[in-house]
Order: sequence, then structure tokens, then C-alpha cells
Amino acid sequence: MKTLNQITKILIAVEDSQYSERAAGYGFDLAEKLNASVALLHVNEVPVGTSYIADPMLNESQVVLPDLIQMQDESSRKLLDRISEVYAGRVPTYTYTKLGNPRDEILATAEEWEADMIILGTHGRTGFDHFISGSVSEKVARKAKCPVLIIPNKDLEEE
Repeated sequence: MKTLNQITKILIAVEDSQYSERAAGYGFDLAEKLNASVALLHVNEVPVGTSYIADPMLNESQVVLPDLIQMQDESSRKLLDRISEVYAGRVPTYTYTKLGNPRDEILATAEEWEADMIILGTHGRTGFDHFISGSVSEKVARKAKCPVLIIPNKDLEEE
């Protein structure tokens, strides 16, 4: 494991939430101080169910699964572009969009990109919510081969 001064690549996993915005800001600040590169990653989960998605009760037109995946990908690109734009020019930045299980894709991207550190935000769920949804951050921290920095968001939940 590298020391803090040896960190040159930071992977920041984001989603479209205020939690990720805070983690991204923290990650870019750290990258700037360490003179490190950043890879922004957004993972789209594979939609489950049928190849057609619609609610016939609402008279919605059907969306074919490949179309839904394409819409998710476009949304990911916009998210990554928006975050990159905010921090543009501070450090070298790369973007990745993946499709699959968030934990698995974060770990795989960290390994492929040879990340020295992973940064994620957390919703801070506890109790039953945590039991049902689990924590991607917690799962990544358990399996990662590099340090994982989880940015808490307790004060955002109170706002």
C-alpha cells in the first residue's frame, strides 16, 4: 500500500446526489493537494425484469431495455460532464461509465485504472434501511486493494 505522498491516482465513484457532490469536491481537493489524477466513475445498475418497461395503467408507451440502457448512459455522461466542468483544470480528470453492480464495477475500475485510493460518499443509512439496501461504500471498503475514503454526510441529512 502506498503512503499518502505516493498517491497519484484517485478514483471517485459518484451518483446523481448531493452526497456524491460532496465526495467529489473532497476528492478533487485532495487530488489537487497531492498532485494526483482523478477518475470519475458512475455505475448504472442493470435494469431487471422484462425487456419492455411501461405501466399500462398509466397508458405509458413501452421503453425497450436497450433504449433504457442508452438513456442511463446519456444521463451518466451528463452527470460526469457536469462534475468535471466544476473542477476542470485543477487536476487531470478521466471519466468512466459502467453498467453492472456498483460494488463490483467500482472495484474492477479501481484495479483496471490502478487507483491508489477510492473516494465515495455515503447516504448514512442505519437500521432497517441499511439492512435492506446495504452500503456500497461498506462493501467496497471491505474488498478494495487500496485505501477507501468514505465521506460522511450526516449534516446533509439534517438540512
